[in-house]
Amino acid sequence: MTYSIRHVTNFRYEPAIRESLMEVRMQPRSDARQRCHTFLLDVTPRTNAMAYRDFFGNTIHHFDIPGRHALIEVKAEALVDVTAHPVPESSGAGSWEELDARISTGELMDMLLPSTFALPTEELDKLAKEIRWERRGNPFDCVLELNEALFRSIEYAPNTTEVDSPIDDALRARRGVCQDFAHIMIALLRKQQIPGRYVSGYLFHAKETHDRSSAGATHAWVEAYLPSLGWVPFDPTNNLLCEERHIRVAVGRDYADVPPTRGVYKGEAESELSVAVTVSKVDSPAPQELPPSTVIRSRPVKYDSTDSGQDQQQQ
Repeated sequence: MTYSIRHVTNFRYEPAIRESLMEVRMQPRSDARQRCHTFLLDVTPRTNAMAYRDFFGNTIHHFDIPGRHALIEVKAEALVDVTAHPVPESSGAGSWEELDARISTGELMDMLLPSTFALPTEELDKLAKEIRWERRGNPFDCVLELNEALFRSIEYAPNTTEVDSPIDDALRARRGVCQDFAHIMIALLRKQQIPGRYVSGYLFHAKETHDRSSAGATHAWVEAYLPSLGWVPFDPTNNLLCEERHIRVAVGRDYADVPPTRGVYKGEAESELSVAVTVSKVDSPAPQELPPSTVIRSRPVKYDSTDSGQDQQQQ
């Protein structure tokens, strides 16, 4: 399936700031599951954006806007083809012994250790006991059960946590956004020595799919490394094995490795961030403009701080 993606982010500052430095992760990946045919990044005020790939293979664009400005618009447009892969079956999922043998090589250690947002906590231990999270059966069926258990145990509720909220906030309230679902699942996977990584991207919504996650926003899910199958994608927010509706942009240990935007600026100003995302099939009518799905305001900050409202929570 081929999709057209439009991701527009606006930053407003009051009063105007003197200079901005920003990096963005908005270019969909090209790999075995999908191919990004075209990508366009348009920034206002005009600037030269440079690109590089990080340790995880994500494409990062970065730019500097000198001079006074009160508005930055970052518009990303992409055309991506996603291939439907066969649904994994238990019979070919491998064993726990095979998984442990693969882990013993040390190559997957980055996705087994605690990270910024995927940390072991007492609240996490409580949930693990409640859903009886332990190794049983085969690794694939076990992770599939975990995916469903999180879907049933935690309510999806937009705007209930912040971009930098620890998992305990969602665990205590039993409410959160896709970012929280992903971090909780990753932390639980690592608790049983199953490598888990965070995926940032987009989800194509259709009326017949009945997804819980919000349209008009970026999405997040999890990939678990399983013997014989490799990295298998799970969407605990919607209780799905990820399919051709999931469009990958970036992968990392957790959200800290893959924010869509991150930056700093010179000056002391209040900032407001608004985001609008549209994902459509290329053979569908052009989507109407959507109102911003996310609006984040921040108090005045200084140049040496990255807490400038330039992180977008994944809803």
